[in-house]
Amino acid sequence: MTSNTPVAQVENNRPESGAEVLALLKEGNARYVESLSSTDAMTQKRPELVSVQNPLAIILGCSDARVPVEIVFDQGLGELFVIRVAGNIVAPSQIGSVEFAAEQFGTKLVVVLGHSQCGAVTACVDTLMNPEQNYSPNLQSIVDRIRPSVYNLHELATANGQDPDVDELVERAIRANVRTSVSQLKYGSRVLEELSGSGKLLIVGAEYDLKTGKVRFLDN
Repeated sequence: MTSNTPVAQVENNRPESGAEVLALLKEGNARYVESLSSTDAMTQKRPELVSVQNPLAIILGCSDARVPVEIVFDQGLGELFVIRVAGNIVAPSQIGSVEFAAEQFGTKLVVVLGHSQCGAVTACVDTLMNPEQNYSPNLQSIVDRIRPSVYNLHELATANGQDPDVDELVERAIRANVRTSVSQLKYGSRVLEELSGSGKLLIVGAEYDLKTGKVRFLDN
């Protein structure tokens, strides 16, 4: 019989707040940027995780293969509850996954992690600039969820009648999309809104830079 007892009940050195977990992730990313990460942490806890998990943080990230979340934050096996979907969008299944981890494990931090040169956001920008662009219905559903974050930026960029700087538009749209996902998690779920409002769950946005490896946490 497997045990459902959370590891946190027997570990006294676990972070007690979302802010403390956030500090650990920042420290881990700094180690990663300085190439001080150890691959040992990825496997050394595997046997004890067979019957239980107790993740430090929930990460809603993009599916991009260049953003391996545990490595980026220098966290070992079992430390992060990772949800990955193109464009780090928020849909009912993603909300349900976050709710599950927050309630089941008492995880205290959610990070919506976007990244530079995001293909899903770029595809959304392309559809605004080239309305004749066609994608499959499934890919279009992802683009449509990103569109509200990008539309106003596109309108502002084209208001003077000139062609916008596409690279700048994509860069700003990536951060806008992260902030939208953070807002949808905070206010699109009664469970998460109550946890966030009571201070039991911290929900933040961040952007990973593919060139430098740094994670920049965004002001909400």
